[in-house]
Amino acid sequence: MTVLILALGNEKDETTQDIHDQPGLIWAYLDWSSSFLQLQQGVINEFCTFTLYEACVFGKLFVTIYDCPFWELFEGRSWYSSRNPIAQADIIVIKYSVNNKPAFQEVKHSFIPMIKKFIKQWTVPIIVAAVGARANGDGPSCTCPLCASDKGNCIPSSEGLQIARELGATYLELHSLNDFNAGKYFGGVLEYFIMQCSKQKSSESLKRKKACKSKGLKPPQLGQPVKLPVVKIQNSSYTSELLGLLGSPQFADVSFCAEGTSVELVHAHRVVLCSSSRILNALLSVQGVPHVKSSSLQAAQRLLLVKENTLESLDTSTNIKNRHVHSPPMQIHILDPLLSRCLPETLQFIYSGNTKWHMFQNAVREKLVDAKDVKDLLEKVCLLLGIEQQQKTEQTAIMRATNSTSWLGYFFNSPVFHDVVFKVQGVSIPAHRAVLSARCKVMAAMFSGHYAEASSCEVSINAVSTDTFLSFLEYLYTDICCPASVLQAMALLICAEMYQVSRLQQICEVYITTCLQSMPSRELASTSLSIINLLKKAQFHNAEQLSSWLLHFISSNYLIFSQKADFLDLTEEDQDFIEKHRWPSRVYMQDLAKFRQQFCVQKSCCAVM
Repeated sequence: MTVLILALGNEKDETTQDIHDQPGLIWAYLDWSSSFLQLQQGVINEFCTFTLYEACVFGKLFVTIYDCPFWELFEGRSWYSSRNPIAQADIIVIKYSVNNKPAFQEVKHSFIPMIKKFIKQWTVPIIVAAVGARANGDGPSCTCPLCASDKGNCIPSSEGLQIARELGATYLELHSLNDFNAGKYFGGVLEYFIMQCSKQKSSESLKRKKACKSKGLKPPQLGQPVKLPVVKIQNSSYTSELLGLLGSPQFADVSFCAEGTSVELVHAHRVVLCSSSRILNALLSVQGVPHVKSSSLQAAQRLLLVKENTLESLDTSTNIKNRHVHSPPMQIHILDPLLSRCLPETLQFIYSGNTKWHMFQNAVREKLVDAKDVKDLLEKVCLLLGIEQQQKTEQTAIMRATNSTSWLGYFFNSPVFHDVVFKVQGVSIPAHRAVLSARCKVMAAMFSGHYAEASSCEVSINAVSTDTFLSFLEYLYTDICCPASVLQAMALLICAEMYQVSRLQQICEVYITTCLQSMPSRELASTSLSIINLLKKAQFHNAEQLSSWLLHFISSNYLIFSQKADFLDLTEEDQDFIEKHRWPSRVYMQDLAKFRQQFCVQKSCCAVM
């Protein structure tokens, strides 16, 4: 017989040096006890790393202790995987140091709420152990600032007692981990609970054996439910899609020209250029740009010359209705011959989000043989990207080039450079055709074909709410999606399917499945959210991964969903699938009913007759 103990929390004292060399409470107890067998590292259900202790108590009773000191071991895991170690535990030990406030906060705000979900369903003996001696006791004898600050780092007894009351636990204070405290005091209480668990397990095992021996009945074996299918998200193509804009005259509002000529070298897009740095923001006269040094701006103006007439034609304060969609592009004359020669490589680096510095550097070295010219050009590019003169080492340039840009999120829902306005439920939302066309094939066809939207400055959007469409545009600009609820994620999924943005649809599928999988059974039974309705919408809008996952999810929770009124709204095909994969299975339920019936009949028979 084995008693399983789960130890949670970190009892190490952060005020003591060599914190990693401090003995833990479990180690100190087992070191005092002669029953200590072995110590090893292991894995619980493939969800976290822990320290495993195995010991023998009272000469014949085996004890297994899982020591999980940090909450990070549980984070990011599903409800089903993280609850198994707690649900299987016979005894729970919560430990913390009275001089380690972060460890106590982790216990209070992370471990305790998780344990409360289980003690409502069954009773488990719990020990709350406060380890360590407080420097000034529970109350400071001196009121000077130094003593007061020391007191603020200690955990008073009242807070530990409050946690113990909430859990119905036994509260212990161990001033040190010597033989008496760790062995006789903590060990005595722990071994008392071990003895009680052992007696209870022995009694239950004996009852089961007697019942099976006297009646000759074996209960049916319940198998495991079918594993839920994995919902996958395709890799992001954000950079490659925006890079596809480079050189295309469609929706381009900038043309680079050689010095002194009007010959166009390459077309570009103002919204992308201004997203790469503050210097280009200021150079292209964007209103509301954060402070830029005048010396840096003057140096940039010696590299690039923006024609004044083109600035006036693309003034951001001008109403979009007063200027045509296909206005003449802004002309930017390149005054530096090296920059003009390596313009394609420079623009490719900018359009890739300023994240491929090594590739840009290698491309420049291949084109410019002279090392001095290479160094000169890299310095000028660093200048345009806003890197300071004294920070032009290669490592710093990479770091600044990667982190200095806010990328296209700066222009999301911004009237700066906008060339189209969406009307959604009476709300005007400015946008940029170049970004939308690069990120969404449906919008690319809508703005470039023979549709009315190709020449119209305003586009009406129907059957989509304002919040949903804003979240959709935010994803197009930033490649980030953060729905606030399952219903909002489903609405965004429908919008993504309408515009054929498959990766956004997959992100919404993963969000919905994660939220549903984290819901306990009681919440699933009482929630007003209709899972059946979600399944119908997923099937109608071609969310194949989500619809398959929901069918398996309903099958795995058959006893919950079969009692809901909308269960009858399922199609005949879906009902057949659910009946085939239901858990518990129909055969098991029939065998269980027969077992109960025979058990009750034999129990009611006279033992003499």
